[in-house]
Amino acid sequence: MTKYQEYNTGLFNFINNSPTAFHAVSEIRTLLLQKGFSELYENQYWKLEKGKPYFVIRNDSALAAFTLGSEENPESGFRMIGSHSDSPGLQVKPAADTASEPYLQIGVEIYGGPLLNPWFDRDLGLAGRVCCTDGSGKLCEYLIDFQRPLLTIPSLAIHFDREANDGRPIDKQKFLPPLFAQTLEDQLPDFTTVLKNRISEQYPQAKIVDILGFDMFCYDHQKASYLGLNNEFITCSRLDNLLSCFVGTSAMGDAGGQRNTLFLCTNHEENGSTSTSGAQSSFVENIFERLIPAPETRQIALRNSLFISVDNAHAIHPNFREKSDPNHNVILNGGPVIKNNANQRYATNCKSSALFKLIAREADVPVQEFVMQTGMPCGSTIGPMTAAKLGIETIDIGAPTLSMHSIRELTGSQDPYLMHKVIHSFLSSPELQRR
Repeated sequence: MTKYQEYNTGLFNFINNSPTAFHAVSEIRTLLLQKGFSELYENQYWKLEKGKPYFVIRNDSALAAFTLGSEENPESGFRMIGSHSDSPGLQVKPAADTASEPYLQIGVEIYGGPLLNPWFDRDLGLAGRVCCTDGSGKLCEYLIDFQRPLLTIPSLAIHFDREANDGRPIDKQKFLPPLFAQTLEDQLPDFTTVLKNRISEQYPQAKIVDILGFDMFCYDHQKASYLGLNNEFITCSRLDNLLSCFVGTSAMGDAGGQRNTLFLCTNHEENGSTSTSGAQSSFVENIFERLIPAPETRQIALRNSLFISVDNAHAIHPNFREKSDPNHNVILNGGPVIKNNANQRYATNCKSSALFKLIAREADVPVQEFVMQTGMPCGSTIGPMTAAKLGIETIDIGAPTLSMHSIRELTGSQDPYLMHKVIHSFLSSPELQRR
C-alpha cells in the first residue's frame, strides 16, 4: 500500500462516517481524542497548559483545536488552518410529511448551492441531529443515521418529457421531494415517529417522549471509491469540504506540542457563514480572547500569525476548457492550488502566496495557481471573513476538484496526502514567517 492509499483509507472512513456537519465534527472529536487532545467547553472555565492540545465544539457543528506551544510564547504568532464542515445538499423541512397517496414523500429545502440534476435517481440516506425530551422532561439530543439507502428522487420518464435532455428547468418545490414510503397493509408512518423509532434502534437506552425539532439531511449513500485505470481519481460525496476537514484534523494530530497552532472548522460556509457556528460568528475571536487575555499581546500574536484557509479548488474541466483561464491550468494530482481573486473573494495576496510557496518548497510539494476567467463571477471561502475579523495574514488554497457541488465530486488520489504533507510542514515548522 502506498502512502497515498494509506492516507486515503483514513479519508474514506472519515467521509463515509460524516453524512452531515454534525457527524463530521463528531468524527473529528473522536480522532482528536485518540491523539491525546482534551475537550473544553465554552460554558466552563479553562485552565490551559503549554504544550497540551485542546479542542472546543460549538453547536455540535463547529470545532476549534489548538495548542499553546511549549517552545514559543503566544506573541510569537499562530500557525492557523481553517475549513468548513458543511456541504451543499437537501435539508428536510420542519413539517416533513408530504403525502401523495399511496406514497409518502419528504419535503426538502435546498441547502447551499448544489448541482441538483445529479440528485435524481440516487440511493439517498437520511441523517442529522434530533432534539427531544426524555421521561423527566429533560431536553436531549441525538445524532442519527439510518445507515442504509432510504430515499430516492425519481426522474420523470423521457416518454412524458421528450425535452428532458434539452435543458429542462427544475421546479424545486415540485420535483425534489424524495420518495420515502408506500401504504401497504398499514397506514403511512409519520416522519417524527420514524425518527423516534430510529433513535430507539441506535440508542437502546434512550427514553424518548417527544420529538421537538430536528436538523435532518438527505445524503448520497454510495461510499467513497477510486476511479481511473490506475486508481488515479477519488470520487465521493462531500469532498467539499470534508477533505480539508480531514487534512486539518490529521495534520493537527501529528503536529506535536512545540508550536502555537490552531485548526478552525466552522459550519454554514455554503450559505454565507452567518450563524453562531459560522465563520462570521464570534467563535474564533472568543477562542483567542481566552487563549491570550491581554489585548495588546493578543494583537501582537495575530499580527505574527498566518492563516491558511483550505477549501476545494476548481480544476480545469477536460470537456469545458474554455471555462478556465488558459494560463492557469489546474489539474488533478497536481498538488495544492493557491486561489487568487482581484476582488478579494479569496484572501490571497502576494505575501501570503509567497509564504505558502516557501512552505510547500520545504515540504517538497508542487503548487498550482487558480484564477477565474476574467468576466466570470468568483465564489468565496471562510478566508476573507477570517482575515477581516482577525486582521491576520491569510491565504486561500485547496485540493483540485472536478464536479464541485455535485452529489459526487472528483479529486486526484494523490491530492489529499500532498495537502496533508504541506499543512503538516506548516504546523510543525520552527519558523513561522520570513521577513
